[in-house]
This record gives sequence, C-alpha cells and structure tokens, in this order.
Amino acid sequence: QVQLVQSGGGSVQAGGSLNLSCTISADTYIIAVGWFRQAPGKEREGVAAMRTDTGITYYADSVKGRFAISRDSAQKTFRFQMNGLQPADTATYYCASIHRRLYVANWFDPSYYDYWGQGTQVTVSS
Repeated sequence: QVQLVQSGGGSVQAGGSLNLSCTISADTYIIAVGWFRQAPGKEREGVAAMRTDTGITYYADSVKGRFAISRDSAQKTFRFQMNGLQPADTATYYCASIHRRLYVANWFDPSYYDYWGQGTQVTVSS
C-alpha cells in the first residue's frame, strides 16, 4: 500500500514563503514525486517533479526560480519550498507519486501518477 500525507500550506502575503511537506509510506519503489495545484475553475496544473533515482527536478516555467523540491535525509518526506509567492499561486496543492511507469513523457501529466496526497490550501493575498 501507498499513502501520501501532506502538511503545511496556509495564508501568506505576496512575496512571502511557505513550505509544504509530503510524507510517503510505500511498499513499492517511488519512481518520482510531483507537485500539482488546482485553482477554482482551472484544470490541475503540474508545477514540479523530482526523479528519485537521480534527484533531478523539473519545474513549470511559472514557478521556476521560486519553488524548489527537496527530500529529507530519511528519504521519506519531500519538501516543497515556495518563495516569492504571488496571488496567482493561490490553489490547492497536491503531492503525487509514480510507482508503475518507468518512462514518463510528461512529468506534469497527472495520468502518470499513481497515488495522491489529500491536498493542502495555499492562499496568497496581495
């Protein structure tokens, strides 16, 4: 079984920072972890991903240079540091993990991801 538990989020003023956490309990290998967000009235948008074998990260242009994925020393918890937050970043954020696919054509395609966290709200005020 696989379970993703998220924490963090909250409200912050424009220019502020938040750090999200995604702790994964899995009995199968975690190929990759992604972060997605969904704002009201919009489709789910992939914003970041990390390949666990290499640690290589991928970021959407909209967040590049502002957000960063990291993994703790126990390799169980993934962090998502969000800096320079803007109102456009307001959304529900989800972490997700890939366990079955060995090749991913698009890291920001949610159909590749097998398990999802419960989501956490991020609200940025101007």
